[in-house]
Amino acid sequence: MLVDNLIDEVKKRENSLKIIRDLIKDHGRENLYDLTGLSGGFIANQNDLNLLETYVGPAIFEEDLNKLGKEHLGGERILAVNRTSSGILATILTLLKPDSYLIHFLVEPPSHPSIIKSVEIAKGRYLEFDKMDEFHVVENTSLIVITGSTMDHKVLDEETFKKIITTAHEQNVPVFVDDASGARLRTVIYNQKRAIDLGADLVVTSTDKLMPGPRGGLIAGNADLVDKIKTTAYQFGLEAQPPLIMAIINGLKAFKKESLLRSIEKKERLMKMLNGYSMFEETPTGVMVSKERLKHEINSCGKIDKQVLSKIEKKISSSDLCFIWALILLKNESIITIPAVSMPGASPTVRFDISSKDALNLDMETLHKKIDDSFKKLLDVIKDLDGSKRLLYGD
Repeated sequence: MLVDNLIDEVKKRENSLKIIRDLIKDHGRENLYDLTGLSGGFIANQNDLNLLETYVGPAIFEEDLNKLGKEHLGGERILAVNRTSSGILATILTLLKPDSYLIHFLVEPPSHPSIIKSVEIAKGRYLEFDKMDEFHVVENTSLIVITGSTMDHKVLDEETFKKIITTAHEQNVPVFVDDASGARLRTVIYNQKRAIDLGADLVVTSTDKLMPGPRGGLIAGNADLVDKIKTTAYQFGLEAQPPLIMAIINGLKAFKKESLLRSIEKKERLMKMLNGYSMFEETPTGVMVSKERLKHEINSCGKIDKQVLSKIEKKISSSDLCFIWALILLKNESIITIPAVSMPGASPTVRFDISSKDALNLDMETLHKKIDDSFKKLLDVIKDLDGSKRLLYGD
């Protein structure tokens, strides 16, 4: 396999970042299209920048953070953290007792690696469910985690949400919702209630996913629990610093539900243009291709000899195919997708998020051509093992 471990994923990411630097240097930022749905932003004005001191910043920004955070997520108290993963780690370290269970429910695997890794650090036990008829609370359970929307934007339905929360509370177990993108996907696209309004004790969201904020995290919920988590965050340096808090506030102010809703029509147009392929699936705000579907498309399109395909499959995994395609999209078409720049352990699914701000400057006909051209290039590149490695890791 070409990308065989987490270190390989780091090296692949570093190569992608170098390509991004070169593209901006040669062609400017306006000719680069970030369609990850994670592009976020760092909105600031001069008055804000003048207040970015260690103690002055929090004193000034804390009031706005609590007000806007509660409007967005609900809850009694708000805590800003460095990343969603930081918030997950701080919460699990605080609430998961050693040798006790954390039960995780999500629509479908894989779970975000930060949850499992945090359980390991807290010396707890991990139990995962993705089917409601199998879900149950085992003895010695300290915390239940619900993923509202998976890394591939599969959204949990509201009724299942309520059942899990009710079952947990009957056993006096707190519920923590990982609503990284779900805090907006579920509420805006699917008209679901906020996690706290559904009865969850705690929720964390990413402030860069489907909103114009920086890469950070926001925890909301029960005041006593948030205060305990805040103590842990302070001890390990997981809390957000003044520049990040300022940008989170401005991102919350700038978030508009209409931007997400407008992406639906454009997504539907793009999906129609892509009807010559069988690999594309709709997401709430775009289209995506899983590693299984990409492999099937390559095997069934009839463009590569069967003997050649057999040799490719021995050396290149289905995840590798996603990584290679993502690098072609980046290098040849100036399109950033998650597999090119993702953190180690993330899903390799290739997503094109039409709610991204760069999608506003990219008509769907052009995007369709870029996708089409890049797939044709993929069919050529994977025939050359050394060429595929150079593409992934650079020269």
